[in-house]
Amino acid sequence: MKNPIQATIITVDQARAMLKDQRDQRDERFPQLASSGQYILPDYRLTRKREAFKIRRHTFLKKHFRSYVAFDSDNGQTLWIHNFPSLSEACFWLNTGLKPNDTDSTSTYQEWKTEHMAEIDVLKEQLRTQHHEHKKPVAAAKPVSVTAVKKVKHAKKKS
Repeated sequence: MKNPIQATIITVDQARAMLKDQRDQRDERFPQLASSGQYILPDYRLTRKREAFKIRRHTFLKKHFRSYVAFDSDNGQTLWIHNFPSLSEACFWLNTGLKPNDTDSTSTYQEWKTEHMAEIDVLKEQLRTQHHEHKKPVAAAKPVSVTAVKKVKHAKKKS
């Protein structure tokens, strides 16, 4: 395997910090992003909103099940962002810079996927453990007992 996947799974707070960092340095001539590398945000989708008569676009992260946002800032100056429907497609884009239906490459998406299947499975397992940790209940609430609840009788008013 000549080109291993170097993507890491991030949280929504880290992704928002990256977007804010990019927005803050938008007008600088040579921006230096706080974090450089390749990242994947699971279960979110990137949406952009253009307002009427405004030049700037507003970028939002919206919760979307089984959707992935890939962040690529390898050079430390530019943050490239794309939405993907699957984890393997996001990894393919981060690794090669190509979308799955691009035809200008020497190898196809399917060949790349079979070659990197073990690495994709490791990322999927990492996602599963992250979801299981998120779903664990923090503390079980005490069930309400009969002795804790007291009945109160209200007298009816006669008029």
